[in-house]
Amino acid sequence: MASEEELFANIDALLEEEPQLPPPAERARLREAAGITQARLAQALKSTVQTVKNYENGRSEPKSPRLEAYQRLLNGWAAKYPAHAVPAAAPAPAPQPNPVPQTFTAVPTVETDLAEPDAPAAQSARPAARPATSRRPAAKKAAKAALDPRFPHGPLAVLDGDGSAYGVNGIVLDCPATTVPQLVEWTLRESGLGSPKLHRNGKDGDPLIVLTAAAAVKLGLPERLEGHEQRRSLRLPEDHPVVKQVLKARWQLTQRGFGPWARIYRKATGNQRQCVQLAVLSWDALDARSWPGVSEMEPADIARVLGVYATRVITPRGSTAVSGLELMTALRPPTRAVQDRETGNWVSGHNPGSLGTQPMDPAPPEATPEHPVVVNSGWTGGFLDEEAYQWVRDVDLLSDEECMLPYAVGLDLNTAFLAAAARLVVGMSEPEYVQHPEFDKRIPGSWFVDLSGIELDPRLPSPFTPSGKRPTGPAWYQTHTVAYAQELGYNVAPIEAYLRRETGAYLDPWHDRLKNAYVDTLADLGVTKDLSDREFIAAMEHHKQKDPALAAVLSAIKATVKGGVGKLRERPQGKSYKEGERWPALERPTWRPDIRAAVISKARVNMHRKLRNMADMTGLYPLAVLSDCVVYPSPGTSPLDFLPYAASGKPQPGGFRLGPTPGLAKVEGVQEMAWAVDLMEKGLNPARHVKGDGHDAVFDEGE
Repeated sequence: MASEEELFANIDALLEEEPQLPPPAERARLREAAGITQARLAQALKSTVQTVKNYENGRSEPKSPRLEAYQRLLNGWAAKYPAHAVPAAAPAPAPQPNPVPQTFTAVPTVETDLAEPDAPAAQSARPAARPATSRRPAAKKAAKAALDPRFPHGPLAVLDGDGSAYGVNGIVLDCPATTVPQLVEWTLRESGLGSPKLHRNGKDGDPLIVLTAAAAVKLGLPERLEGHEQRRSLRLPEDHPVVKQVLKARWQLTQRGFGPWARIYRKATGNQRQCVQLAVLSWDALDARSWPGVSEMEPADIARVLGVYATRVITPRGSTAVSGLELMTALRPPTRAVQDRETGNWVSGHNPGSLGTQPMDPAPPEATPEHPVVVNSGWTGGFLDEEAYQWVRDVDLLSDEECMLPYAVGLDLNTAFLAAAARLVVGMSEPEYVQHPEFDKRIPGSWFVDLSGIELDPRLPSPFTPSGKRPTGPAWYQTHTVAYAQELGYNVAPIEAYLRRETGAYLDPWHDRLKNAYVDTLADLGVTKDLSDREFIAAMEHHKQKDPALAAVLSAIKATVKGGVGKLRERPQGKSYKEGERWPALERPTWRPDIRAAVISKARVNMHRKLRNMADMTGLYPLAVLSDCVVYPSPGTSPLDFLPYAASGKPQPGGFRLGPTPGLAKVEGVQEMAWAVDLMEKGLNPARHVKGDGHDAVFDEGE
């Protein structure tokens, strides 16, 4: 039996241990309940806003003496604002777990590991509430998502013509539906499909059912959609029998109708959402550019690909561009529950940091020529031209030494737009017109300023235009572009501006989630952060062959980034559109061309800064740039032959660096120098073709 001294010694040891803090999500809840901003908390803790963000998302923990001060504050808030007193933004009664269909089976030949296709399959039927686990950390996360008690079978299933519905982690459900309304009812009532919300103030993800061609035909749908329009724009006619079935069963379709991505729903009763997303494979729901080879895979493999994407990014809700935009809203829900001070009732209120629920008209120079703001005002003052680089150096500026080099090596920056979105401050309020403003790089906006007098090396593209040509007079620029002119040592004197005084890092959680998805998927393909540059180049040469399914996930993640940014300025679609009319995209709070311009401006400036640093460190100048790809003349076939390294062997800061994270570079392709010069003489861009696989590099603005 322990002595009194031993017991007291044990108690003293416990008292001397570091304070234990509540989970990260609870820290954020307590701060918001107290009405304190992250900036104010950072000031009180004598820290930074980013550090507070890290505390609240679990990326780092405070150290003494800040640890004790933070715990004291949280304890005080916890006493005032207990968790049960603050309802969620959209309080919903906890539904009973969906009944497990008696026909649930496990198929031994189906892969059971999201990240490891060679893992042994289950040898006997598994209980439905216990999907297969994985030895890989990434796959464990996927399995954890599927084990949510409300969604025991994960976020989605791929339905084949025999009624087999293939889900994540190798599960197979038996779906008895023979009509679309029956399929919707089965999905919501029996399947156990869905996904938990990505933000505490958000909504759970609707289940996704992907239909093979055989399943589509079985449900009465045509195997293919025929028409002269783009495939993604095609829809079933309103008098089609399946559409009539859906409406007769008192379900509704969105305004987009029954197309490759059909959303079928009923108006919510109370807080209970009733919505199912369908994707028809044979109607080209999965674009081969974003999802290479996926439509041709077996249903179980398709479920694996989409399941990894759903776990790491979001359950697909349309094209990758649509999913990229939906992810922004899912991570920054527009509303949250707030308590009315007069009545004490909980009502829906603005969620700080979000874009809210109402669309915001852009300033005229931020809009497109057909926008009502432009047409109705008669605006003729010009527009922002913040686009990605498409530049080729003048052949006359090539030196003899450069032409004698044997190779042209293309470097591609990993998800350059995603890297630009990191810690990007954007405007959260309506634009305010100002004449002759003093430039302030801290204010997001559009500035009319003359940068044509700035002299730069002609062997580099101008940082101020996407063509790389020197400006010829005053023009509209986003804040980052003007700030870069100032960084280069030039005085800037804006003539006028449209500025947004309220600011925020709206894209931060979007950046963080997509960055983790990209890095984790590359790691599963054998490309990890700990590789040397030489090992990294070797790993990237074969990573797609290692696992084509995960390679398709990686492609979709990259397309989600570019497409999501493009969707921020979606143009009108359809031949019947007339200038000056509002088009559907304008009704979204996320129709924000100014945010798109900020991302692209920062990405282009980042590229130019690296080009300039490379010239300073190595004396090398690029042959061409296309968006995030740059081509350099090289004495060898590897970027190791011309990238700057210190005597220690470490990469020199400021230039291009190889690696698997956003903003670092990988090899895009290698060609002979004579090939590149020949294209340049023809006015073609070597960066578009350097990959050499027959597919041109393009900048996807989204759909």
